[in-house]
Amino acid sequence: MKVLKFGGSSVANADNIKRVVSIISKPEYHHSIVVVSALGGVTDLLIKAGTEASAGKESYKEILIELEKKHMDTARGLLPVTSQSSCLSSIKQQFNELEDLCEGVFRLGELSARTQDRIISFGELLSSKIIAAYLQTIQVNNQWLDSRLLIKTNNNFGFAAVDFVNTNALIAEAIKNSKATLFIAPGFIASNSNSQTTTLGRGGSDYSASIYAAALQVEDLEIWTDVTGMMTADPRWVTNAKTIAHTSYREAMELSHFGAKVIYPPTIQPAMQKGIRIWVKNTFEPDAYGTLIEENGNEKSEIITGISSINQVTLLSLEGGGMVGIPGFSKRLFESLASEYVNVILITQSSSEHSICVAINSADTLKAKTAVDQAFAYELKTGQVDPLKVEENLSIIALVGDKMKSHPGISGRMFHALGRNGINIRAIAQGSSERNISAVVANTDIKKAVNVLHEAFFEASYKQLNVYITGVGNVGGKLLAQIKQQQDYLLQNLNLQLRVMGIANSKKMLFADNGNGIDLQNWNTLLQQAEPMTLSSYIERIISGNLRNSVFVDVTANTEVASVYHLLLAKSVSVVACNKIAASAAYGKYRQLKSLAKEFNAPYLFETNVGAGLPVIGTLNDLISSGDKVNKIQAVLSGTLNFVFNTYDGSRPFAQVVKQAQDEGYTEPDPRLDLGGTDVMRKIMILAREAGEKIEMSDITNNGFLPDSCFEGSVADFYKEMEKHETHFKNLYEKAAKENCKLKFVASLEKGNAAVGLQHIPINSDFYHLYGKDNIVLFYTQRYPEQPLVVKGAGAGADVTASGVFADIIRVAR
Repeated sequence: MKVLKFGGSSVANADNIKRVVSIISKPEYHHSIVVVSALGGVTDLLIKAGTEASAGKESYKEILIELEKKHMDTARGLLPVTSQSSCLSSIKQQFNELEDLCEGVFRLGELSARTQDRIISFGELLSSKIIAAYLQTIQVNNQWLDSRLLIKTNNNFGFAAVDFVNTNALIAEAIKNSKATLFIAPGFIASNSNSQTTTLGRGGSDYSASIYAAALQVEDLEIWTDVTGMMTADPRWVTNAKTIAHTSYREAMELSHFGAKVIYPPTIQPAMQKGIRIWVKNTFEPDAYGTLIEENGNEKSEIITGISSINQVTLLSLEGGGMVGIPGFSKRLFESLASEYVNVILITQSSSEHSICVAINSADTLKAKTAVDQAFAYELKTGQVDPLKVEENLSIIALVGDKMKSHPGISGRMFHALGRNGINIRAIAQGSSERNISAVVANTDIKKAVNVLHEAFFEASYKQLNVYITGVGNVGGKLLAQIKQQQDYLLQNLNLQLRVMGIANSKKMLFADNGNGIDLQNWNTLLQQAEPMTLSSYIERIISGNLRNSVFVDVTANTEVASVYHLLLAKSVSVVACNKIAASAAYGKYRQLKSLAKEFNAPYLFETNVGAGLPVIGTLNDLISSGDKVNKIQAVLSGTLNFVFNTYDGSRPFAQVVKQAQDEGYTEPDPRLDLGGTDVMRKIMILAREAGEKIEMSDITNNGFLPDSCFEGSVADFYKEMEKHETHFKNLYEKAAKENCKLKFVASLEKGNAAVGLQHIPINSDFYHLYGKDNIVLFYTQRYPEQPLVVKGAGAGADVTASGVFADIIRVAR
């Protein structure tokens, strides 16, 4: 014999019930007990009807009408017209009784636990009788069992404890004395010794099935639901959750206790005691393997079997100097909670005995606090303990696996992964069996936490990066094109899933509305149709989205955008900046960002601030990290200026050459930042700071070459002024040419002193053969004292700058 249980989604309507019947009609289920839940959603509506009746709201009548129609429609959808009369009459009779009950509650204005159990029992009674009637009409003989007569409990209405000695005898006798081979039984419901209806707790239909299975010592108990077995995590939260093919009874109990709703926690105990295998199967994919739960599970399984969570948890902390060394405090705490039927989910106590904290369901917070305050009234009054600390809006996340106890480092991986993503842990607990590691986190972090841990323990094949790009002009547009081109390559070769989850420019902001990220084929059109951009809203959406491995990419030259980096880093959102403003701001701001990045494990990378796509900052950091010391830096850091002075030979106006550089995308939006030396000053200051120098812009000497009038007015005015001063520029060129030199705008750092300016470069210099828009950086260090370490290449251009930003994004993932 087998016992099968079908949940509310499996029997939600006539079509689903036909699926159920097609399963139980198979030959292997010829000798079975089928336990069913109420039709989908019915229990919640029955609770609502009782609650509204007790509150004096006549709306309970509308709920009953809705419920009656639902059951009548289901029966009509299953039974031929000639066979409907008896079933419909039974349904009507049941609803008349239910209406009388609710009317009594309405008149009294009171809903006792006993009466509520009676009201909600109608759900399973109705569904089971409808299914039994349908089976008879298709010539599948069956016997309906009244679970209230067979499963006996105590008087704890709402969550009654089973009297197994009595129950086992009654079930065994009922089956023994019946000639039927197929039985249909309502789940969830039972009765006490006075034959008053009780219930086994929400989800109790699973438990009912296990009770029947244990009483009859069957070989298999099958729990049929709407998912293909137990999963490594909640599939509504984790898109890559996997089915757990095999697991042990104890692992399954841990997972179900911590929120894995596929199976009701008490279900496992009766089956485990009798060594009955439990299958979790999918009604809508009946041929799928599902999950098998048995004594030893799968010896070849992963170290971690699954990740589960409980939401809406409150943490109660009792502490005080008067607790140290005094026995009985824990006992009194738990007794006070037990007296109010408050279930303790998690316990943790400091080794100093100075404090103890417990996690409970948030719904029990008020009565729990009242009970504890009363129990410790004297100690509170005398100051031996502090007032009970109550922390709400929390959740518990749990790693579960039988093999954790033989593998060190699991908790380290868990806490590192959570910390890396800015998830604060409020409390930690691990059972002595080492089968479970639990952590208390904020409700707002729980979905992120589950995804982070799932990636860390189950998705070693790839890592997910969630990117938000601000600024989609020349460089930003190239960056998006490069990402689109490389997404498949990154996944296949670097195991990196890069999703662009947000795009913004100065006017619009666009967010992904699915788990795959923004469609990069049509991002421009989508952005034009998106909502208006406000920086504060954009940042808030990124932070509140709370996605793991989030990266904010700034491809603007905007001061306001640079001013929000600290908000993101403090929430463990990494920042990749093409924008130089933050790294070249006041030294205190620069240090703040570097410190936040370190504190919250969120990289702040800005390689393209110096040398576009060249690995200048990375090389400098590698030198210093490996113990080298920088003595001197000499560099040509402006691709724009190098292009201009390589191109200008006096044959055409200097202003025309500058305009060409701007048109080809080599300059800042305002070319004066390049030609005036400001951009180069920023770059050498950034290198100086990365080398360990405390330096400000005012500390840098700028030997500029532009006449002062060029800095007045607009960019258009700037070009006009350059035209007026063409003689000045020609003289600069001719003077250098006369000395067989080239003009280069050089930056230098030596002994903490930084300077930038136009220099005559002789033919024997490393800078002389620097062509086009190339940059060059010479690092003179203790290890490279005479012959410098040289970084040279294209230092401007949208493509190379975008590739540098892209490289920083990938660096975050590593």
